[in-house]
Amino acid sequence: MRHGITYNTIMIQPRIVIDTNVLVSALRSKHGASYQLLMQMDSGLYIPSVSVPLVLEYEYAAKKLVGNTRLSEQDVDAVIDYLCAQAKLTEIYYLWRPLLKDPKDDMVLEVAVASGCNHIVTFNTKDFIGAESFGIKIVTPQLFLAEIGAKP
Repeated sequence: MRHGITYNTIMIQPRIVIDTNVLVSALRSKHGASYQLLMQMDSGLYIPSVSVPLVLEYEYAAKKLVGNTRLSEQDVDAVIDYLCAQAKLTEIYYLWRPLLKDPKDDMVLEVAVASGCNHIVTFNTKDFIGAESFGIKIVTPQLFLAEIGAKP
């Protein structure tokens, strides 16, 4: 099968957490793998996971773009609402902190662990050294899209 991993003809969709830097990149430009990743969100090629604190971080970072880009607050709200509608909401019951250098990265890792994610999609792959001990692959948007067979 072209997308995902297949076992006995059953496609297993990869579960991912999208780091905030990927969301911000997608909002800044309609060109590139970050934007394509968001556009594929409802395709069934992968399942995004979020937590309430992660969504609040997304919103905080995205709203900083208002006034510096063509995005309005309503545009940002619409993107965040879309992301939340597509994503699996994960409640965090156990904190793995501190494991990484940045507490915000620990928050992303906690969502990935709690929701059983296969991947964290980020531009800051070096910031997630140690996440592989949880069986989580750290990839850029371009590498993830190539892995699931989507064209960046």
